[in-house]
Amino acid sequence: MAVTVYGVCAVTFMMAMYALESRSRHFVAAFALGCALSSSYGFLAGTWPFGVVEGIWTLVALRRYLRSAA
Repeated sequence: MAVTVYGVCAVTFMMAMYALESRSRHFVAAFALGCALSSSYGFLAGTWPFGVVEGIWTLVALRRYLRSAA
């Protein structure tokens, strides 16, 4: 049950930060964090394909965040 609650919170946070990305580059960083949290949930829940895909999205979002500073 705790893993499910963690997953709901992680995915909800990730989606909220995605919706707010256009407001500030800090929300892009927060989205990356949400992706990392969702990735960890995927591995905890035993759904490793979800964990891998969210891990890739984490890297994509981090790259966008770093590029927005330049």
